[in-house]
Amino acid sequence: MNLSLSDRRRYVQDMFTRIAGRYDLMNRLMTFGQDISWRRETIRRASLRPGDYLLDLGAGTGDLAREALRQQPACRVLAADYTLAMMQVGRARHKRPSDWSGADALNLPFPDETFDAVVSGYLLRNVVDLPRALSEQYRVLKPGGRVLSLDTTRPPRNLLTPFINFHMHTLIPLAGRLLTGEADAYTYLPDSTAAFLTAEALADHLRNAGFREVGFRRRMFGTMAIHWGVRE
Repeated sequence: MNLSLSDRRRYVQDMFTRIAGRYDLMNRLMTFGQDISWRRETIRRASLRPGDYLLDLGAGTGDLAREALRQQPACRVLAADYTLAMMQVGRARHKRPSDWSGADALNLPFPDETFDAVVSGYLLRNVVDLPRALSEQYRVLKPGGRVLSLDTTRPPRNLLTPFINFHMHTLIPLAGRLLTGEADAYTYLPDSTAAFLTAEALADHLRNAGFREVGFRRRMFGTMAIHWGVRE
């Protein structure tokens, strides 16, 4: 897909608007329900304490935000997303979180050193300027604050590669067409995974943004990864 940066931003926003109502269901199907455990691990690695202020960036329907409140009910959570329709679905289905904000990941509308942790799920592969997005997350974190990202990653080639490709490029678009009527969206999502960085390359981007103690863990046969880092 050869789009300009501004056209890609609009395409991604429009795509998530169209699939908002079935987004959570498709996540469960695409990952065989494992995305729930990955979100639990992501929040667990945030090491939230009572009173901590967490930003769930690219929150979608708020799954990570709700998991944060489940694990640490005494923390404060702000769910923020660029796509209004996703947040509307989340607010209609769930009482928590109660605080939502429209936000562009490349120009966050928050002061410097606001949050104790910034988490994101399936955000980074969709931003058009990854270094700027990471720089913004670094900016709004307090010193010592933690960044966590759950996202797809380009899997290493191995004996399972043909089965992984069949799942990503055949089964997922078929399920997307049948359940949402949006086959192009569920062609874009696997394609964006294949075109995204390796886990090692994303870790390098985090270090280049200034984060220390950077690490990651692969999940689901190397197609998903949880990355983390700490602001100086």
